[in-house]
Amino acid sequence: MSNDQNSKMIQVTWKQSAIGRAKVQKATIKALGFTKLNQTVTKEDNPAIRGMIKKVHHLVEVKEA
Repeated sequence: MSNDQNSKMIQVTWKQSAIGRAKVQKATIKALGFTKLNQTVTKEDNPAIRGMIKKVHHLVEVKEA
């Protein structure tokens, strides 16, 4: 993450289980840093993170931090 004070952050919460989902979706959940259901992680708002969220949008909830 950059040390820029102006970088926007988003809070992502894992809300729906990945059981029975495609391997790509499970890998994306792990890549976002989730280890447990209902866990919230704070990530920098950039196109890479937004793309990951788009792949699993039905499993997560996003809030501006």
